Amino acid sequence: MAFDTDLTACAALVEKADPARFLAVMALPVPARRVLFPLFALNIEVARAPWVTEESMIAEMRLQWWRDALSEISAGGIVRRHEVVTPLSQVLAPALATRLDEMVAARRWDIYRDPFEDEAHFDRYIDATSGHVISAAAQSLGRADETVLRDFAYGVGIANWLCAVPELEARRRVPLLDGTGEGVRKLAQKALDRLQKARAQRAKVSPEAGQALFSGWQASRLLRQVIADPSRVGDGRLGGIDTRDRLALMLRVSRGRW
Repeated sequence: MAFDTDLTACAALVEKADPARFLAVMALPVPARRVLFPLFALNIEVARAPWVTEESMIAEMRLQWWRDALSEISAGGIVRRHEVVTPLSQVLAPALATRLDEMVAARRWDIYRDPFEDEAHFDRYIDATSGHVISAAAQSLGRADETVLRDFAYGVGIANWLCAVPELEARRRVPLLDGTGEGVRKLAQKALDRLQKARAQRAKVSPEAGQALFSGWQASRLLRQVIADPSRVGDGRLGGIDTRDRLALMLRVSRGRW
């Protein structure tokens, strides 16, 4: 499969919407980029679908469009022409397409303003979004232990979620079960613990599959920032990429230590 205009469009979408993840993918060999850019482009398109309109029915229809596209991929027949769906259909196994349908379904929470019911509900949402995407990305590249992938994805998902809290609150959502400083610190610590647990079992993830996990290269730093100062979340003082961060990413990739 050539790196054609569709893949270039996927890469451009990731670069604009998720520059940290774009840098991570660009640090990998071209064959891995061909798999990861369509998957991460899908994630971006689905994540933003609930926010393009205030009309809940239209938002539901937009998510349904992606569910229908993934259903076509999982069926193994004719797949609609689309700059993300077309290259995705060439790299995504039918079983993984079915799993990603669950990711799209979970994004229905973003349409409405109901808070999470409890910790279990919140964790299911993170697992169905971050967990399904990272698991599908890794398993599209090689062999990997599912539990390790889920632990790693939870840490990455929480780091990204905490970065998004100010915008979610501005859109009148209730993103956290406990928005106090201590509650935010405990959530970040739980996420960091799972991230470290995954890294302690790095041997259970093949080098090929591990390439997908470099997409979470900033998570540890972000979570440690929150643990040290939870007010960073509400103030929107998380994220950003400087020269030192870029060098740290390159070092991780060269050592194969996601």
